[in-house]
Amino acid sequence: MVDTLVGLDLLRNLSGGADLSAYPLDGPMPDLATTETARGRQAPVGSIVREAELSIRETYLRVAIARGHRCLIGTPEDIADGMEEMIVRQGADGFNIMPLTFPDGLRDFIDFVRPELRRRGLVKERREVNTLCNRLGLPPAR
Repeated sequence: MVDTLVGLDLLRNLSGGADLSAYPLDGPMPDLATTETARGRQAPVGSIVREAELSIRETYLRVAIARGHRCLIGTPEDIADGMEEMIVRQGADGFNIMPLTFPDGLRDFIDFVRPELRRRGLVKERREVNTLCNRLGLPPAR
């Protein structure tokens, strides 16, 4: 559980300073002006809120888990579905895996989700080593 004051403060920080304390917690999340201070977090949080039609309370509870990053929870197939959607729809070409527990959560990802991603052809068996110089057709840096 997340304390209300902590949740509101988290949203204030992620929104560039918006004070949501005057709004009903179980009411809809209001549209907030985009600010330069929080632009990097506002877009992903905003898309989460719009997609799921979250209340203020639901927003801070969801955001508290991963600080505004998309959070995939479920079976290995559910997680692979979410990652595949991001690859296909949004052109994602890599992911930062942030398990809730370490090292067990990371082991679970490797042991259960990675094989599902491989089965779908979304992860190569071995990563090809390729430098920026090589990609640009330049000689190796010295």
